[in-house]
Amino acid sequence: MHRPKRYSRRLRRVFYLSAQTSIVRDGPNRDYYLKKRGEGCKHVQAVIALARRRTSVMWALLRDNRTFTPTPPTQTA
Repeated sequence: MHRPKRYSRRLRRVFYLSAQTSIVRDGPNRDYYLKKRGEGCKHVQAVIALARRRTSVMWALLRDNRTFTPTPPTQTA
C-alpha cells in the first residue's frame, strides 16, 4: 500500500478545515501549529502543514489498522 500523491479538491478542503478547527483547542495539533508559527511560517502555511501531518497520521492508522492514541507507539524488534 502506498499513499496517493494526488487528492480531490473536496478532500483537501476537508483536511484543511479540520486542521483549522483543531488549532482552537489545546493539544498536539495546536502545539504543532504553534511550532510551525515559531519557525516563521505564516498562518496558512502552518495550517497546510498541520493538515498534511494529520493526513499522514490518518493514513498510518488505516495502514496499520489501529486506533489513535496521543502518545506514539513504541517500536518492537
